Amino acid sequence: MDHSNGDLACDSYHHYMEDVQILKDINLNAYRFSISWSRVLPRGKLSGGVNEEGVTYYNNLINELVGNGIEPFVTIFHWDVPQALEDEYGGFLSQKIVADFRDYANLCFKRFGDRVKYWITLNEPWSFSGGGYVTGAMAPGRCSGWLNFNCPAGDSGTEPYIVTHNQLLAHAVAVKKYREKYQKSQKGEIGITLVSKWLEPLTKSSLDVEATQRSFDFKLGCFMNPLTTGDYPPVMRSLVGNRLPKFSPKQADMVKGSIDFLGLNYYTAQYAANSPYDSSLNLSYDTDSQVTLLNEKDGVPIGAQSDSNWIHVYPKGIQNLLLYIKNKYNSPRIYITENGLDQKDDLTKPVTIKEALNDTLRIKYYHDHLSNILEAMKAGVKVEGYFAWSLVDNFEWAYGYNSLFGMYYTDYKDGLKRYPKLSTEWFRSFLNMGRMMD
Repeated sequence: MDHSNGDLACDSYHHYMEDVQILKDINLNAYRFSISWSRVLPRGKLSGGVNEEGVTYYNNLINELVGNGIEPFVTIFHWDVPQALEDEYGGFLSQKIVADFRDYANLCFKRFGDRVKYWITLNEPWSFSGGGYVTGAMAPGRCSGWLNFNCPAGDSGTEPYIVTHNQLLAHAVAVKKYREKYQKSQKGEIGITLVSKWLEPLTKSSLDVEATQRSFDFKLGCFMNPLTTGDYPPVMRSLVGNRLPKFSPKQADMVKGSIDFLGLNYYTAQYAANSPYDSSLNLSYDTDSQVTLLNEKDGVPIGAQSDSNWIHVYPKGIQNLLLYIKNKYNSPRIYITENGLDQKDDLTKPVTIKEALNDTLRIKYYHDHLSNILEAMKAGVKVEGYFAWSLVDNFEWAYGYNSLFGMYYTDYKDGLKRYPKLSTEWFRSFLNMGRMMD
């Protein structure tokens, strides 16, 4: 079960104890959560001192999980750069962060690795680069002034590529440290979690088919290509030019092959259409690929829209995406690290608890996506685990507490009391049926 924003929703001993009990009740055997960099290193660096209370918090959580037979899957970085490093050198805009990230990861391996056997270096690095440095919609809120997003500073045509590059280097040095110093004795694995939609060409024209591939290359391939070949996709080199950083031969060797497994987040699908764009004036990562992404074709949506406008339900997409990754990237071992559906809790007209608990659409979403994952596995895709997003309703970034992804409803007006939705019983029955078949 995924609850990667655990620091935001389980900020006390009582609540993570409750979450562990929930995991046991549903019969789940793994729990994905993230460690907050600034919680263990408030100043971002070892030289600034370790917050031992933060270390104790995570030790207690990990011990509780392991003691109850639940495997911890730990994400090291989920978009929360310590403010001290932003202030000192601009966070991931500077290659200085690579060494600091290595030291932070090393602390995690040293303090928790005797019990944690599955490490994820970065969660959705594309989302961090795009949201933080293209549109400015996420921290640190940087973008080009011509985009009119009231960004205090930024350059949407250069900064996202710099940040992407430094994330890849940070990932690679952390993996190198783990493999050289800890993996043999701790007997664990380390990977990265990427996010991708499935994309269908808007038409059968060669232009739209090529545009679909370009979009994959600019988002998924932007990370998977370096991880498998040591460099970015050729189409990115062609269209981005000297704005795209280069790996030195030593860096390329370090990045290439730096995953034991791939974590994959999947929610939705879109149509892709060719969109020639003269970027000579206003450069942006979002237009460099010369692709327009659409939710509908001839007025018909690609899938039913969830309560969030960015999720259109397209279960076949997860099967297609898994097969695409298998065929293009040497058939990596894969964990589905996020997959789920939300309900909206509009504060002007809040859903009642009764309405929130009746989540039959979520049940269908899980059933249909798991069925498609099974078909992909039958076709040879190495899927080794699945994490639903998410265990309980929690803080969903820009959507705050208004977007309800959990299988348990969280009553924010009554001490964060949790109530099981219908999907919990479905998941429990699904898992029990699988164990009986085993």
